[in-house]
Amino acid sequence: MGWAAREAAQPIRERTGGSTFKNPDGGKAWQLIDAAGCRGLTRGGAQVSAMHCNFLINRAGATAADIEGLGEEVRRRVREHSGYDLHWEIKRIGVDAAAVSR
Repeated sequence: MGWAAREAAQPIRERTGGSTFKNPDGGKAWQLIDAAGCRGLTRGGAQVSAMHCNFLINRAGATAADIEGLGEEVRRRVREHSGYDLHWEIKRIGVDAAAVSR
């Protein structure tokens, strides 16, 4: 994907960690997130991108807990809506992922 195409389709000028979730077998993460009603969803200073749903944006000084919590909310909603279990694509450092999922 060229720079212009990427800029038109992805929030590259925003503060993100890049693509947040891996595409599951048989699906596209962004489509599942969108279908579950998560486009634009916020938690604290974190937001699911309105441009591309598989990006979490730091809008206003989001904490790690804001990003983590928003991502887990997205995962929960997608699982409830479609049955797909999204897996994090970004590497989370210093987090007990098992504790966050509870």
